Amino acid sequence: MPNRRALVAGLAAGLALAAAPFAAFAQEKLPVVASFSVLADFVKQVGGDRVGVTTLVGPDGDAHVYSPTPADAKALAAAKLVVVNGLHFEGWLPRLVKSSGTKAPLAEATKGITPLEADDDHEDHGKAGHGHAHAHGHDDPHAWQSIANAKVYVANIRDALSAADPAGKAAYEANAAAYLAQLDALEGEVKAAVARIPAERRKAITTHDAFGYFVKAYGIDFIAPQGVSTEAEASAKDVARIIRQVKTQKIPAVFLENVTNPRLVEQIARESGAKVGGKLYSDALSDTGGPAGTYIRMMKHNISEIEKALAAGPA
Repeated sequence: MPNRRALVAGLAAGLALAAAPFAAFAQEKLPVVASFSVLADFVKQVGGDRVGVTTLVGPDGDAHVYSPTPADAKALAAAKLVVVNGLHFEGWLPRLVKSSGTKAPLAEATKGITPLEADDDHEDHGKAGHGHAHAHGHDDPHAWQSIANAKVYVANIRDALSAADPAGKAAYEANAAAYLAQLDALEGEVKAAVARIPAERRKAITTHDAFGYFVKAYGIDFIAPQGVSTEAEASAKDVARIIRQVKTQKIPAVFLENVTNPRLVEQIARESGAKVGGKLYSDALSDTGGPAGTYIRMMKHNISEIEKALAAGPA
């Protein structure tokens, strides 16, 4: 009898050991690299607990001037999927992909989006910022600033994750559907906030031209002395032109951005008399404890700051 009990115990232990690798495999997350923080949030929302996300350009980071690190190359080499914005946003990415030797597929989140030209819909900018479009090619890459475009990002990420991890397809589809419903609600909030701003006050200054898609979607005109890239420096002539424009068009406010030097906006506000609005998040989220730790929180924060600055008071 003791021998039989020992045999049963040994058999159970053997089965447990045999099952251990399968249990570990079942818990392993799909390694995904996202080029910057906004994309990383989309991947987390759709991927849920099936994915482990590495973000190259993190919170408050400026992807325009980013320099990849050896750790980035290592992350790409280990990835099963790399999610990028596309539209020439990550000018440093091709060299990183080559140096990493990664075999992971690259998913462009902007696939299917019709890009704006770099200065499209900004005729009133007095040509400030023209000549800087070459930093991204001719297309404006900041497509996520339209929530309708964000939905395209999410659909593309859902499909890329499903292709990389077919066993998780149902989970990715369910997560994406739930998140898309949240984005529908968010778009309603943004449009309602814009409607509360008098039409003649729907204009402001930002540091660089990151809000073209927001302008087109929601009808607030953002004027930027820089082009679509923070690599471009506004000339004294550009700044002087913007200051004259603020005065003649009675532009109510200028906004800081989390990825740019505040001195330019502060100079424009000081010399034009426009008030400085709150900080807007354009090309990067805040850290998780900040006001823009997710895409939805970023858009809610931005429209709240815009409404507070523009909705009332003398122009």
